[in-house]
Amino acid sequence: MAKPEQRRPRRAQGELESQVLAVLRTADAPVTAAWVRERLGDDLAYTTVMTVLSRLLGKQAVSRRREGRSFVWEAAGDEAGPAALRMRKVLDRERDRRAVLARFVTALPADDEQVLRDLLDRTADERTG
Repeated sequence: MAKPEQRRPRRAQGELESQVLAVLRTADAPVTAAWVRERLGDDLAYTTVMTVLSRLLGKQAVSRRREGRSFVWEAAGDEAGPAALRMRKVLDRERDRRAVLARFVTALPADDEQVLRDLLDRTADERTG
């Protein structure tokens, strides 16, 4: 009797996207989807990698350009960019943005609150000056 095939545990939501971004950040230059697939060290299908890259492109977390008959990909910006985009999307789904922001700020540790205050002050100075 044949052994039942062992299934891998499902990845957490966004985990594969994070892994793809991490791989792209190790590259010295834009790379192909096949290069990304190789570096993931997993038995992922090429189409899975392409799907993840396409989703990341839609989120503006990666950029691509045509090179020959295929595309080359690179991470767009630093690691903070995708996290900031996720935060913005959560905020955009809420009806009472003011209440959400107020709750967010009051829940911050003092150090983070000070960083936020400094950033807001700097942004205000840049807009006026």
